[in-house]
Parts: sequence; C-alpha cells; structure tokens
Amino acid sequence: MIRINLSSLAPPKTRRGGKRAPSVSIPGEGPSTMAMALIVFALLGAGLFVWYYMLTQETARLQQELQRAIAENQRLAEVKAKYEASKRKADMFERRLKVIADLKEAQKGPVTMLDLVASTVNKTDAVWLDSMTTDGKNLNFTGMALSADAVADLMANLRKTGKFKSVEIKETSQDASVKEVQAFKFELICEIGFSTNVKQS
Repeated sequence: MIRINLSSLAPPKTRRGGKRAPSVSIPGEGPSTMAMALIVFALLGAGLFVWYYMLTQETARLQQELQRAIAENQRLAEVKAKYEASKRKADMFERRLKVIADLKEAQKGPVTMLDLVASTVNKTDAVWLDSMTTDGKNLNFTGMALSADAVADLMANLRKTGKFKSVEIKETSQDASVKEVQAFKFELICEIGFSTNVKQS
C-alpha cells in the first residue's frame, strides 16, 4: 500500500494567542517590479534609438536632395546666362544685318530711279538727257528734244511709270546753237512718289 504524506499541504499552525505565523516569500515565484521597469525602459530606449536613426537618415537624404537641387539650379542659371548672351549676340547681328539691308535698299533707290528714267527716255522718240539731279523729294533733269511733242510724250511716259506724283515742265526753249535741225531745250521737275492715277497703255 502506498502512503502519501500530506503534511506539507496542511495549513500552517497558528501560534499561541491565535496569530498565524508570517509567510516567507521565496525568490523566483514571479517577475519583480524592478525587472519589469528595466524591460520597459530598454524597449523605450530601443524605440527612441530607432526613431532617431530614421530621422538622421531622412535628414541626410533631404540634405543630399537639397544639394542636388542647388547644383541643378546653378547649372540652369549658367545655361540661362549663356542663352541670354547668345540671344543678345543674335539680336545684335540681326540689327546689323537690318542696317546693312536698309543701306543697300537706300543705295538701290537712286539707282532704280536712274534706270527708270533712262529706260523711259529711251522709249521716247527724239529726246535725250543732259543732266539729272535730286534733292530726295524732286527729280530735276534737263535734256534736248527735236520737237515740243517729243517733250510732251516724255512727260506722259514718266507719269505712266507711277513713280512720280507729278511731272511738270519748268522751262523749254528752242536751241539756237543747232542750225541743222529744230531742237528744244527742256527742264522737267518730277515729284518722287507713287501716283494714285496711273493709266496703263
């Protein structure tokens, strides 16, 4: 037969006078408050360290982004400065070309007018020119004609070109120095400008 000693499970005996004997706590029966506090502080410290590390990494990344942005801004500023300098040079060359073109056009004007008058005189029978001058507004020229009708034909042909606002005769006279044929000296004044009453023949 097996006997079990249950004396260890029996309640502690009280002392005389009805008081129970004080119980003694045995170490290792449960976690202590100090240990729990140390664990909480350790976890909190680890969390703060991780958070600080993440903030440090983010700060470093943002600093690098800022440096790249500053470098890119400087590069773009240099590109803009070069572009503006090139544009100023291009504008300067364009203005020079325009001045040259205007000068060429201004030179072309008198030459074109001279060609026009010479062509008109050549198309008119029995007239020729002696001299031609201009003040920028009027064209004056003198010449010889074999008849008064030839002078009238020349004036009509000059009006038909449409390059003169008016064609007026200033003076005409018979040249007495020419004995063989009848000759007339004439002087015409032509106001330079486009005529609005041009009749094409």
